[in-house]
Amino acid sequence: MATSVPYRFEDDLLDEKKKKRNFVSKNAQAKKFWHPINSKLIKSKRFILTVFVVVFLFFWISDSSSVPSNMSSSMDIPAQLVRNHKSTWLPFSKEPKIVIILAANEGGGVLRWKNEQEWAIERISIENKRAYARRHGYALTIKDTTTAKRYSHEFREGWQKVDILKQTMREFPNAEWFWWLDLDTLIMEPKKSLEEHIFDRLDEIVDRTVSDFNPLNLVEDLPYIDYTQELDLLITQDCGGFNLGSFFMRNSEWSKLLLDIWWDPAAYEQKHMIWEHREQDALESLYANEAWIRSKVGFLPLRAINAFPPGACSEYREDPRYFYNEKEHDFVVNMAGCNFGRDCWGEMQYYANLMKVSNNKWYTNFFS
Repeated sequence: MATSVPYRFEDDLLDEKKKKRNFVSKNAQAKKFWHPINSKLIKSKRFILTVFVVVFLFFWISDSSSVPSNMSSSMDIPAQLVRNHKSTWLPFSKEPKIVIILAANEGGGVLRWKNEQEWAIERISIENKRAYARRHGYALTIKDTTTAKRYSHEFREGWQKVDILKQTMREFPNAEWFWWLDLDTLIMEPKKSLEEHIFDRLDEIVDRTVSDFNPLNLVEDLPYIDYTQELDLLITQDCGGFNLGSFFMRNSEWSKLLLDIWWDPAAYEQKHMIWEHREQDALESLYANEAWIRSKVGFLPLRAINAFPPGACSEYREDPRYFYNEKEHDFVVNMAGCNFGRDCWGEMQYYANLMKVSNNKWYTNFFS
């Protein structure tokens, strides 16, 4: 008769209790080991998330889009576009060394009231310059160029450019440079500062004579010209001669003297019926005949601050020196003359959209 080992239930219970104790003990040890690590990870994630949000908000706020976000609906006439003769710059910056002067007819047209497209063009242009000035710490002063009666028999519209420059020099006596911009211009590369784009490389990009590009067929040299003198006036030339839609003038005694002579009523009285382009023709005449003026004038490439859209200078449509090139990131487009057979609103809308797309940051898509 076979014998069997007696079964003891108590032994199984003891073994089960030991296993549970071991399991609980291991879990406790694991929690003890992983808990500080998990806490650190959670804190790290919160820290990283906080940093990301702060950085994101910083770049989003500081990213100055040079076109209003509601540009497509900017045909609405603003109730109060901008206050006249008001200048703005970053409140925490030092006194501005560069002042942007923007010409505008805020109250309406010269001989008629502006339509909604003209209001929209003005609004886009002003916001473009305001954002650029804020971004780089420059001053922006918006000057009303509505025609003013300077003489009993003559409306001297256009010549106000000289008068406004003199006014602005008195308004900003400690500024170093003044940048004049017509209303129908648009800054296409707002990331570039004027120091980076122009002033830090004057020796590379400025031509001090008209020998290489002379659309007016001016005499190339005059006695007593001194090209070693510091540059005080930076302009460009297009197919019609000097272009004053965008130019720079240094705050100097030479500049003030030039403005006085440029504004001289005697010359105006004698020549205003001959000078079709008014202040531009007057400056060309002074440059052609005065060595002391030539000594301090430099010519920038047209596309550096005055690139044209197709349709301007149509007889030179194949010449790349004149026209805006998106691939080469031209700095400013000047739609001068768009009201003569071209579509001003269409051009402004096209280049404003192009500028906005090419300068958008990835994070702005979340808010578009």
